[in-house]
Amino acid sequence: MASLESGITVDELSSSSDSPAEIAPQPAAPPDDLVEDHIRPRLDPDFLRYFVKVVARQPPAHTIPLDDVRANPDKYRSPIAVDTTHYERVADHLVSSQDGASITLRVYHPDPIKFGPGPYPVHMNHHGGGFVLGDLQSEAQLCLSMREAGVAVVDVNYRHCPETIWGKCIQDAWAALNWVRDASIKLNINPTSVSIGGVSAGAHISVVLQHMARDAGIPLRLCLASVPPATDGLSYRYYTESPFASFHEFHRAPVLPWKRIQYFGKFSMPHDKMPELRKLWPDWWLCPIRATNWSGLCDTFIRTAEVDPLRDEGEAYGMKLVAGGARVTFKRYLGCPHTFMYLPFMKQKDEYDRDAIEALRIAHGLHDRG
Repeated sequence: MASLESGITVDELSSSSDSPAEIAPQPAAPPDDLVEDHIRPRLDPDFLRYFVKVVARQPPAHTIPLDDVRANPDKYRSPIAVDTTHYERVADHLVSSQDGASITLRVYHPDPIKFGPGPYPVHMNHHGGGFVLGDLQSEAQLCLSMREAGVAVVDVNYRHCPETIWGKCIQDAWAALNWVRDASIKLNINPTSVSIGGVSAGAHISVVLQHMARDAGIPLRLCLASVPPATDGLSYRYYTESPFASFHEFHRAPVLPWKRIQYFGKFSMPHDKMPELRKLWPDWWLCPIRATNWSGLCDTFIRTAEVDPLRDEGEAYGMKLVAGGARVTFKRYLGCPHTFMYLPFMKQKDEYDRDAIEALRIAHGLHDRG
């Protein structure tokens, strides 16, 4: 079964040709053979059309060699990917991580004509991609959209597996958060008005940072976690190891099926490396839902997709926050697969963008501006 995730999709829906040159065509198959019976009626019709016309005609994502993705990034970019290198009010900064490695942050400033001269609240974004894929183009459209809340948005280009061992991504994000607060004057941002967030793997990073910031006494206005993995599911040998119903129900979903989760897992949390990873990092870094202290955590907006194996664990993480006394907003986007926010033809994608803007305005006290 074909699948679609961050960094391995094509945007050919509006084309009269269903088979772009770079895609290896496969024999057309009726929708009944492409999506399982219990899943098909629940999918948004626009997504189902896209899946049948485009995604199902390319090789399954888990069969694409990572070397090919690394060598040909433009071939596998998501439909919303944008190169914002020379955009107005966008600038890159190099930051040193804990081990001295350099990572790049791309900072998006809002329009001063609309939102005044600053200093601006700041939102830290961490892209998705299974800890393996993604770059500063992957979620550039989301960053451009979120700055319309009147906040500066910092896109964190953390290091990926397998070139870097899992866990360095969290150290990179932590270094970025601290650098941004320390560089507040240079960046024209308010270091007391900071929020964090991300999609999928980026959401996992964000919920770990949520605990780290609490422990370090760093106040956060909001954690904006979208389709978050809250367990160490990338290390599972079998999908049946998950205690969550959605992981079982959608293990053959059209987006992020079990075979794709295994693909990411073999690069980020391979079975033979798990003893080393468990010695290197706290257990709750690997599995945030197993954190032991749930008090004093910041406001959180958990966004999940209905047809997503990670749906239930993300919502369960949110309920842990509620039990710990945090204020949590939940929203489940009906009919949507895991990476629906990367698909510009879906109505729920527009809704997702509007929801982020509104949540950031409220969190940062900007709801009467812009």
